[in-house]
Amino acid sequence: MAEAYPGYQRRPRRRGRKVVVTLVVLLLLLGGLLAVADRVAAGVAERAIADQVERELVKQQARSAPPQVDIGGFPFLTQVLGGRYERISIALTDVQGAVEGNAVNLPRLDVDARGVRASLDTLRSGQGEVVADTVDGTGTVAYDSLAKLLDRPGLKLGEQNGKLVVTAPVDILGQKLTVTGTADVTVAEGNRVALRFNDLNAEGLPAVPLARTLLNNYARGISVDVPLPEMPFQLTVRKVEPRPEGLAVTAEARDVPINQAG
Repeated sequence: MAEAYPGYQRRPRRRGRKVVVTLVVLLLLLGGLLAVADRVAAGVAERAIADQVERELVKQQARSAPPQVDIGGFPFLTQVLGGRYERISIALTDVQGAVEGNAVNLPRLDVDARGVRASLDTLRSGQGEVVADTVDGTGTVAYDSLAKLLDRPGLKLGEQNGKLVVTAPVDILGQKLTVTGTADVTVAEGNRVALRFNDLNAEGLPAVPLARTLLNNYARGISVDVPLPEMPFQLTVRKVEPRPEGLAVTAEARDVPINQAG
């Protein structure tokens, strides 16, 4: 009887361990299924937002590669029930917009909306506003597009040591010369970029006052406020900065209805 008693005690412990293991496995499976369902729902919402962005680009006579949308925060379904989303990011590549009849290329435009408010009824019906507390945008304007807006044959723009540089052929007093120099780049009213070419030189420039006057006139002729394509989500340009890949543009907006991106 003494030898049978310990064996009798071990059986309940084995059954208890099996129950715990089974519960853990079930909880893991349930958690996995909920995570999958959460990501599936987020994916559906991301595709719907991408479709909306494409429609808004068409309204603005612009086009791009298919938008890439990411809804941040986890779990997504909890955000749906609460009617508030932490972050919605939209990435646009190969964007082409129109400015005064000219095509302007933006190799990339990233939009980050935070504190997005949208009720469950709005999502169900498609009616009502989806409003973001803040929207920040960063984009790059290709230099060749910017040069076309200046409308000077042969003019080329680029970046060197953080400055906007220009190279252009000119005819001064019957001599064909190459102008080089830099420009100050700032933000002007109306989502425009102010270019001010104040330091231009040309190798071989005749050493007469008239030649310098003509060169200064050329500098004033290309020192203009260049309009940018219409920005989505009511974005207002706050900063411009020359970079090797193009003119970097930073924009922002507050309390923006992002389901009306025009």
